[in-house]
Amino acid sequence: MAAGVEGKAFVVTGGTRGLGFATAAALLAGGASVLVTGRTEASVAAAVSGLGAGCAGLVADNADPGSAAAVVSEALRAFGRLDGALISVGGPPTGTVMDTPDEVWSAAFESVFVGAVRMARTVAGALEGPGSIAFVLSSSVRAPLANLAVSNGLRPGLAMVAKTLADELGPRGIRVNGLLPGRIATDRLAELDASSGDAVAARERAITGIPLGRYGEPAEFAQAALFLLGDQSSFVTGVMLPVDGGMLRAL
Repeated sequence: MAAGVEGKAFVVTGGTRGLGFATAAALLAGGASVLVTGRTEASVAAAVSGLGAGCAGLVADNADPGSAAAVVSEALRAFGRLDGALISVGGPPTGTVMDTPDEVWSAAFESVFVGAVRMARTVAGALEGPGSIAFVLSSSVRAPLANLAVSNGLRPGLAMVAKTLADELGPRGIRVNGLLPGRIATDRLAELDASSGDAVAARERAITGIPLGRYGEPAEFAQAALFLLGDQSSFVTGVMLPVDGGMLRAL
């Protein structure tokens, strides 16, 4: 079945690796054009080279107030249209509530929260008709994760922003949804497992709480993102979709 993205153009922030890269690859395979962003020239160049035809790139950091406008402008210049975006909000620092100082909370809020909202607003402002915006959030939207206090604090708020945007943008035919990845085998997850002091043990403990009995693959996440971004989900908006192998126990 067609993904419903053929001929469309999307922005994928943080698209140089992990979940963003996998989603960009899926969009391109579905016939879309994609602008990926990353924080360094080297990472963007490598991603564009690896993804191939139909892909453009731009060095941009969501925390920079000027990035959103630059990203949208470049997408329109490169493709002549814009149909939506996958907005990855990045991984804030690890730590507990008690041990995380104010400046870390403030910096993460500007980058993870305000940066993502700014990007969504700017993309929405450029869409001329039906479109789709999806936020890459986390299972921490619904259940706290150990030693990830900042993520636990900020991501639920972003989920509610996405839900509110779905209400605001619905009359224009723009859908807004969120993806809640669980334990997906990315470099970021490997770093988190390693931070426990025993990556193998951390992985084994995590798998005991996943009904499917394994970590997910980025390509599996990408198929869920492709569904939400494409026309196959044309009557789906305001949804927070877990992609977690059944890890979350809440409905």
